[in-house]
Amino acid sequence: MNRHRRSLVQGLAAGALALPVLGNRAFAATNLKISHQFPGGTLTEGDFRDRLCRKFAAELEKRSGGALGATVYPGSSLMKTNAQFSAMRKGALDMSLVPLSYAGGEVPEVNIGLMPGVVTSYEQGMGWKGAEVGKALADVLADKGVLLVSWIWQAGGTASRGKAIVEPEDAKGMKVRGGSREMDMVLKQAGAAVLSLPSNEIYAAMQTGALDAAMTSSTSLISFRLEEVAKQLTTGRGRTYWFMFEPLMISRSLFEALPKDQQQLIMTVGAEMEKFALDAAKADDEQVAKVYEKAGGKASDMSAATVAKWQAIARETAWKDYAAKNDGCARILKLVEKTL
Repeated sequence: MNRHRRSLVQGLAAGALALPVLGNRAFAATNLKISHQFPGGTLTEGDFRDRLCRKFAAELEKRSGGALGATVYPGSSLMKTNAQFSAMRKGALDMSLVPLSYAGGEVPEVNIGLMPGVVTSYEQGMGWKGAEVGKALADVLADKGVLLVSWIWQAGGTASRGKAIVEPEDAKGMKVRGGSREMDMVLKQAGAAVLSLPSNEIYAAMQTGALDAAMTSSTSLISFRLEEVAKQLTTGRGRTYWFMFEPLMISRSLFEALPKDQQQLIMTVGAEMEKFALDAAKADDEQVAKVYEKAGGKASDMSAATVAKWQAIARETAWKDYAAKNDGCARILKLVEKTL
């Protein structure tokens, strides 16, 4: 064997020895790509959804001995926001943390993830995971090629350039971003004009006057600095009539191609991230009010009576429309009503 070939063989052998070992088997390191639309940060600073993805990636690498890791692509830097769900279904994207209702055009059943009035507390939302409704929703997603990894709920608030939207009648004549088809139906019934766009485009729309108000999570209200363009805030702290389901998900085809121990690790770490997400979401519900008040704005809260008004509109509009979509939607709504 000549000197150059000997060096090549020795190099290949050294590389093989360096492969991480899981379950007494050696695998080439797998690096998952995680896409999301939110501002990037670090493990300890920034939007908690970005931090969750980074913590998830770090734990995978640590516990797998380097055999499994992930790279996080914030700010829709890997692909456009609304393309993420479809890309996971096709196996073109490994993972994403995205509002599930964004996929409602492809899979009508997932609109339950931002259905006004069906979830009114974090405890109720997180209870879905172990309830019939959670299994039904997970089954629909699995059939469409996507698996739930972390269950994440966030309370919704409303940022307004002019008057605050607290009571349904406050929305009359305003141009509002609702965030889902169902939320838009409720707003229209209340007399608003609606505009559909991802949360990372709200700032520009409000800055130009294309939007008067926008509904989004407390965390997005902070991360996208909406206090700079809107001085009225209706918070989601204490009580609100809508919550957003914004899970961390993985492509089923990618997941099923991984070794069983890596599959188990992904699901174990994903479940562990849920407490972090819950605590962070609740903290942001409080923090967003402070952010607005510091910027010279005003924060308003909702009463139980106000929540009931919005719920009543939702029952007669969005809920009926959703249930009429198909048998799957009707079944999911019935299962939701068991949790109320």
